Amino acid sequence: MGPGSARRKGIALTDRQRIAWLRLIRSDHVGPATFRDLINHFGSAEAALEALPELSRRGGSTRAIRVATIADAEREIETAQRFGARFIGIGEPDYPPALRQIDAAPPLIAAKGDLSVASFPAVGIVGSRNASISGAKFAAMMARDIGVAGYAIVSGLARGIDAAAHRASLDSGTIAAMAGGLDQPYPPENIDLLHQICTGRGLAISEMPFGWEPRARDFPRRNRLIAGIALGVVVIEAAARSGSLITARLAGEFGRLVFAVPGSPLDPRCEGTNGLLKDGAAVTTRAQDVLQALAPISELDLFSQTEADEPGDETSDRPLAPPPNDDERLIIVQALGPTPVEIDDIIRHTGLPASSVYLVLLELDIAGRLERHAGGFVSLSMMD
Repeated sequence: MGPGSARRKGIALTDRQRIAWLRLIRSDHVGPATFRDLINHFGSAEAALEALPELSRRGGSTRAIRVATIADAEREIETAQRFGARFIGIGEPDYPPALRQIDAAPPLIAAKGDLSVASFPAVGIVGSRNASISGAKFAAMMARDIGVAGYAIVSGLARGIDAAAHRASLDSGTIAAMAGGLDQPYPPENIDLLHQICTGRGLAISEMPFGWEPRARDFPRRNRLIAGIALGVVVIEAAARSGSLITARLAGEFGRLVFAVPGSPLDPRCEGTNGLLKDGAAVTTRAQDVLQALAPISELDLFSQTEADEPGDETSDRPLAPPPNDDERLIIVQALGPTPVEIDDIIRHTGLPASSVYLVLLELDIAGRLERHAGGFVSLSMMD
């Protein structure tokens, strides 16, 4: 199987399941990792929603948790439909297959445009917003050549390198990952570009609610989508402290290939890319460098397997393990602190069953007392 011909696999959600999933991910203290743990423990989003208030109470919260209502979810789904978008679950055929594999993948994404593009193997192209003329031209050349070879180009709709990459891949397939809601594009100057993407051979995606205006902390989340969708990420002109380097770091953590285009040591826009090269990124001066490196990966059907990533059977009636008693709960909480630790270390340290440890961590999480970190590490919230 060659690039651009990935098979779609997965199981469609029912309308009732989609509403329950949307309610769960929009409820307080429920992020992607917490969502997955809740589904795995309770077997369905509906069962998890019923359990949220009790989990929050047992976790030590003194305030009632906000649980998104059916009306909230139905309203957002109607908004998406009016906007020409739809919500896609992680186990469904139109969900970007490589994105399924990352830690804390979004359980639902809103998508607008040509959904077939989501099944293409993808290459991320990111770089400076304040791009040089030569940098923008090189980004366009890379995007065109890589797109012709059967890959979708994924980027963040920013000005500069991102915009140049999107424009050059409008005919072959491009994906815009957005930091805010699909109806809140940023920057405003790229609204016309977003329209071209959504009405042509392109796709816009977001995990944020409709109406959500992007804030500074939302852009790293957006960068995680780019790194997760792509098999490899090409960085062109990135300063020493830039969002593009966050994307490159995440790509490395996800096991993706990282490519960097060398630049002048005198240009501060190239300080980050030159630093990536020192750290082992692949030197990239032409599209063929990327295509040759990705060929063995894209030819394998690596990302079409969903069996291990289905969030659970919504009709499951399996009995739940009894919650730990107060003494066991105290032992687990006392094993935690502000320093991130691995969950396996907590299990070994306390000597308690893994199911008890995971349930107490869920309780703390829903109560807003747990911080989750990369690699599955956890710690008590600094405010605890």
